[in-house]
Amino acid sequence: MEPLRAPQDPQVNTTLSGVDTKPQPPTSGAPMEGLNPSPAASTPDQEMPPTTGLLPGETVVREGKAAILFPSANEVFYNPVQEFNRDLTCAVVTEFAREQMARRGVKVVVPGEKERVVVNLADEKKEETEMQTGEEGGEEPVVTASVGECCKNGLRVLEGLAASGLRSVRFALEVPGLRSVTANDFSAKAAALIARNAQHNGVTHLLQASQRDASMLMYEMRGKKDRYDVIDLDPYGSPAPFLDAAVQAVGEGGLLCVTCTDMAVMAGNSGETCYSKYGSVSIKAKYCHEMALRIILHSLDQRAGVYQRYIHPLLCVSVDFYIRVYVRVHTGQAMVKNSASKQALVYNCVGCGSFHLQRLGKRTTQGNHIKYSAATGPPVGAECEHCGHRHQLGGPIWGEALHDVSFVQKVLSAVSGNPSRFGTARRIEGMLSMVTEELEDVPLYYTVDNLSSTVHCSTPPLLQFRSALLHAGHRVSLSHACKNALKTDAPPRTQCTMGTISIRDETESPNPGVDLTVCGGYVVSCRKSPIPGVDMTVCGGYVVSCRKSPIQGVDLTVCGGYVVSSGCRSDGMWWLCCILRV
Repeated sequence: MEPLRAPQDPQVNTTLSGVDTKPQPPTSGAPMEGLNPSPAASTPDQEMPPTTGLLPGETVVREGKAAILFPSANEVFYNPVQEFNRDLTCAVVTEFAREQMARRGVKVVVPGEKERVVVNLADEKKEETEMQTGEEGGEEPVVTASVGECCKNGLRVLEGLAASGLRSVRFALEVPGLRSVTANDFSAKAAALIARNAQHNGVTHLLQASQRDASMLMYEMRGKKDRYDVIDLDPYGSPAPFLDAAVQAVGEGGLLCVTCTDMAVMAGNSGETCYSKYGSVSIKAKYCHEMALRIILHSLDQRAGVYQRYIHPLLCVSVDFYIRVYVRVHTGQAMVKNSASKQALVYNCVGCGSFHLQRLGKRTTQGNHIKYSAATGPPVGAECEHCGHRHQLGGPIWGEALHDVSFVQKVLSAVSGNPSRFGTARRIEGMLSMVTEELEDVPLYYTVDNLSSTVHCSTPPLLQFRSALLHAGHRVSLSHACKNALKTDAPPRTQCTMGTISIRDETESPNPGVDLTVCGGYVVSCRKSPIPGVDMTVCGGYVVSCRKSPIQGVDLTVCGGYVVSSGCRSDGMWWLCCILRV
């Protein structure tokens, strides 16, 4: 037999130093070279996949349905911490395959799923109508695709940086509706190990090993008929060198999955390096993890726009020490014109941490006519209006939604309906549940502890702070990227005001860190300015510089410079303001 090859690449050979990497048939009646006979003879009812003998020093690592051979010398990289990453990818690719194969008249079958969970009633009515039409027309039954089977009209998947091939083997064993999986790695040892793992797991009919430069392989497959339906890039470090080739090699409406582990660069430690790699300047801020997601999306959209293509994010998450994005890539010259209005610069105050976004372009719709023009700005002055400090300029970043909520809900329903499928199913459920609740049109977030530090008060409970903003008429949600973060459309001034003081007992100081005397619900004493550097006049222990209600829309009575009344209640709590200048 011929050695394993990449599609349309007759020069690929993954045979290395005496290791036989020739593909083996999925079943065999007798032991073959390089294979160990199974412990029990296989029967027609129960076929056993072929297994390979372990070389000296090798160990077997099991994850999902895959059993992967690894050399003990760590010659090939393996990261067990990213099991969540691989589980989530299998779930996303499965749902993507479900949607794509449904358009091709194929129904995917996932082990453990009793029945598909209907998220949208319109989808259920549409399916019933199609089934009735098929029955009346006398059409053939719907074609099904199961895991581990080669589907004629299935998806073509490429893992550009496969290392041991664990992710690709899991695709072949756990994702239905696939026609082929190409596991590529530039290392000869990795390519040989991929071939052995494919043989060990009995998926040589689906998985092909390839030893190529990932960028060159994708450039060669950028023809419209050669493109992959799914491309997965999980490099050790930055994916920047592969992005240009990836946005060209993925098919129309195809899925591109990218992991970034160079978080030190993307989180603001080296803004100039971030610009050289992704075309965006990162800044140090509390929202750095979400900003990293928006930086990689900006880079993908910018590179795709060169080829009249654009991206549509399905799911973008910040997990542990890395970020992971799943985007679909489409082609359309008219839609590419919207790219400038989707990008934004970030003005970040170095003092209080407030931020403002400035779009790069402006898009206005007048009936059926769309007009594009330059945006106006900047949205801030030379100094911060709240604390007087300077602003940092970061970006450009992606300013639109990070997730397709309808798609995320489908993935969440599939995972929650079949929890035994993944080892990290509970974490996936928690992550996706949080994602579905995030505000789609509010980029970046604030952290409660940073707001409290800015106004020098104790940190209020997150739920109380959220309730106060909701009571004031603002939208608010949590963020998956930070445990104490809040995404809200409330202006920074309102957030700081809400976060200053909340008290249940109106006879004592609500903030131990600031010497306040409260009597009968009134703030009557403040012996020092609570915000250093903020122009507050304190005379005789009284706050006398507050000239008007600091919270727009909240009923505060100001008389002679004193805050003497508050008509805003939230869950039986008084929200009083005494330390914010307006």
